[in-house]
Amino acid sequence: MRTRLLGGVAAVIVAIIGTVLLITYVNGADRRAFASTETQDVYVVQKPIAAGTRAESLGDSIVKRPLPKAAIAENAVTDLSSLKGKALSADLEPGEELLASRFVEPAALQTPGRVDVPAGLQEVTVRLPIERVVGGTLSAGDTVGVFLSLPKDNRHPDQTQLSYHKVLVTGVQLATGAAAPNNADAPAPDTEKKSSGALGGSKSTSTNTGEYLVTLARTAADAERIVFTSEFGKVYLSKEPAGAKENNGGVLDRTKVFR
Repeated sequence: MRTRLLGGVAAVIVAIIGTVLLITYVNGADRRAFASTETQDVYVVQKPIAAGTRAESLGDSIVKRPLPKAAIAENAVTDLSSLKGKALSADLEPGEELLASRFVEPAALQTPGRVDVPAGLQEVTVRLPIERVVGGTLSAGDTVGVFLSLPKDNRHPDQTQLSYHKVLVTGVQLATGAAAPNNADAPAPDTEKKSSGALGGSKSTSTNTGEYLVTLARTAADAERIVFTSEFGKVYLSKEPAGAKENNGGVLDRTKVFR
């Protein structure tokens, strides 16, 4: 019994020594492989990194390793300070070299007609005809008033309320999903020229008169109310800049319309 116990202990000790030797050998493999090769330290990805990640937030997703100079890409990153203020333009996977060409100015990643949603809010999109979006003059970055109107039922009359003030518009698109042009910036029509099929005739440049997809940044509770009204009533938007006065009169029905 004692002999078997001593044999087991000896086996464990031999296993531990073998593991230490193996780790030491593996750790020295790169040094032995590069012993006769000229190397340079570059940053390599060791954890997946999503597109849009700022250079300052890479953290332990990258590590600096020596690689043979002959195998290093021309724009491999050796100094993270050169990427300050920039963001990744594509997803990166472990094993890739960190390349300066993959980093761009954050503004270059912003989808046309979009602005960032403030922290803590979520985005909700409503589909509205042109008369409910200030004639198509809204742009991403504008702030709007949100009017909610519900039809009468057995207990309530028709009601309207300016429910939310200075709501940030994070995106404005046409019903097709394309970025919407701002009708306020459209050129005035040339009344002296008429559209014609004849050679040299001018083409009409009518602006969009269809529906718009307007994305708003709101809290979860407010988004619920906007979605409900969009489903069962009507939503109108007003352009409400920072200096606009918030002097609405609460819930409006026909008794308050005529005074």
